[in-house]
Amino acid sequence: MKIFRGLLSAVAAGFCIGLGGAVFLLQTEKLVGALLFCVGLYTICEMQFQLFTGRVCYALEQPFWSWFRFPLIWVGNWVGTGLAAGLLGLTRVGPAARQAALVLVQGKNGDTLLSLFLLGFFCNIFVFIAVEGYRTFPLMLGKYLAIFVGITVFIMSGYEHSIADMFYYFMAGQMDQEALVRLLVITTGNVCGGLTAWGAQQTARKAAG
Repeated sequence: MKIFRGLLSAVAAGFCIGLGGAVFLLQTEKLVGALLFCVGLYTICEMQFQLFTGRVCYALEQPFWSWFRFPLIWVGNWVGTGLAAGLLGLTRVGPAARQAALVLVQGKNGDTLLSLFLLGFFCNIFVFIAVEGYRTFPLMLGKYLAIFVGITVFIMSGYEHSIADMFYYFMAGQMDQEALVRLLVITTGNVCGGLTAWGAQQTARKAAG
């Protein structure tokens, strides 16, 4: 039952990222879209849903046997983003979102795997900044700024977020074997970036102590 609840939470997180991705695709101004995308992570943090890119940053704080949850979270996020894309495709804004998603996906498909890995690596450094800021800042304003600044910066920088990319591939109708390979490469970059950011924080704390 606990695993089932965790999977539902992961699906909800993927759906929320889909909501953020949808509003990003439907904006003509990239900065506005990046700011509005943050509503997805804001909702996830407030509702404590399980988002792979945020949770995996803290993997080394958890016992090794519990790591089986991360693939389940990833799959749940995948299902959630697919659900969001499928429902949006049934609406009148679906064609515009699909066309915008196709442009994004074409850029990813034309990129090298090394580039995707590195862009994923850089992305999750900012995801960690956002999530850790939300977790630790004492004032609500600081928590919200951590999310909005961290997420907006990685989007404006063109970094790759594996869960958001799931939504874009689904929305573009391009979720296939090649897409999954690229998503796994980006995911690996996200994992390495998040763990690196967490490790740097722990090293700094020890040095300060």
